[in-house]
Amino acid sequence: MSVENDVLQRIRPSAEEAERVDGAARSLENAVKAYMEEHGIDAGLSFVGSYAKGTFLDGNDLDLFIMFPRDVPKETMVDTGLKIGEDVLHGHHEYSEHPYSSGYWEGVDVDLVPCYRMEPGEKLLTSVDRSPLHTRYVISKMSDAQKDETRLLKAFMKGIGAYGAEPENRGFSGYLCELLILKYGSFLGTLEAAAETWKEGFSITIEEKGPPMVSALVVYDPVDKNRNVASAVHTDTLALFIVAAQDYLMSPSERFFFPVPRRLLSAREIEMKAEGHGTRILTVVFKRPDIVEDNLYGQVWKTEDAICRKLDEYDFVVLRSEHVVGKEDVQIAYELDGDKLSRTERHMGPPVWVQRASNDFLRKWKDNPYGAPFIDEGSWCVVTERMYSSAREMVQDEAAISGIGRELDTSTMKVLSHEESIEKADRLLLTELMHPMFPWQENGN
Repeated sequence: MSVENDVLQRIRPSAEEAERVDGAARSLENAVKAYMEEHGIDAGLSFVGSYAKGTFLDGNDLDLFIMFPRDVPKETMVDTGLKIGEDVLHGHHEYSEHPYSSGYWEGVDVDLVPCYRMEPGEKLLTSVDRSPLHTRYVISKMSDAQKDETRLLKAFMKGIGAYGAEPENRGFSGYLCELLILKYGSFLGTLEAAAETWKEGFSITIEEKGPPMVSALVVYDPVDKNRNVASAVHTDTLALFIVAAQDYLMSPSERFFFPVPRRLLSAREIEMKAEGHGTRILTVVFKRPDIVEDNLYGQVWKTEDAICRKLDEYDFVVLRSEHVVGKEDVQIAYELDGDKLSRTERHMGPPVWVQRASNDFLRKWKDNPYGAPFIDEGSWCVVTERMYSSAREMVQDEAAISGIGRELDTSTMKVLSHEESIEKADRLLLTELMHPMFPWQENGN
């Protein structure tokens, strides 16, 4: 048997699992219908997502959309939808880009989402109104054989760490995977296309090409040509998928779908890696804020980048950075060219023939304790004291004004030195930082 067939045996829902989920779906739909009839609520119901399209993997969840008439006020639509979630699902409210209820029904994870009923060509009223149209489109176009091909692509994306359009992953949504199978016909066809032709800015048209868009990958939504289905895909995630596709085509393996957990480096091994690189580690730790997870991950990426820019700005060269979001804290680790610099640095002034600027420069630095101004390559220069010679001190002073995520509270921030990082920082975080490897590589070693 091929690798793909072996993988399908593991990821395709069993007949018993499919029957269990089908039963839960029918029961949930009936319960919501009965509730709406009892309370005089005028709305339609539609299952969306992988269950409705028949592309779900083993261990599925249900997404049931409550579609309200378009003339219902938005506040009424949201409040009524959430009330149904409370009374029928007994779930909790989630507030991401769009409010919905989340809970369990007969052992199955369920999201109950209020939205407006939408037909092709109608104006979008909320961010999720297209979802039933997406489901309808895929069902109308996808063959039974392609459902398994989609399962393979989704499992592959999950295995390599490229699945999910949420800020945590910055990757490929389930709907995007389904469209890629419709475009290229199969799992291997998608991998071959990515390996051979994709590059940053690559554009894919399923039905009709829309306006030019700037993105790592552009896939025009067949339901709305003005929308890029791949807008969440980051350049690094695109590159990861291209490399994974190339590697898989050369040497297929189940490791791409089911990666082996990484062996964590010991503290001594991490220290030896740093010594071998001639580098130092700096870790910034924040208390985890109590906010919506999607918002949190967006802010963590923003914070990682902002502190990286600050470190580079003050000449603490960043080689790599990684982050981990735990239950209690957020940790961001940086591998630095060095965490200590000389007390002084050279400061460039104007060319000597720019008289007025030269006079001002010489006047400013005439009593410089680190030496008088000198000429180099036709310009005045002076040795002056650095603002920061310690990376740790710089981050402690500058993080709050560096453009980090607004919900990451610098009053809770701790900056761990190289030695403290090796002793206290998350071990998987430091393993990924100092010994980066692709998930599909043998044993993560």
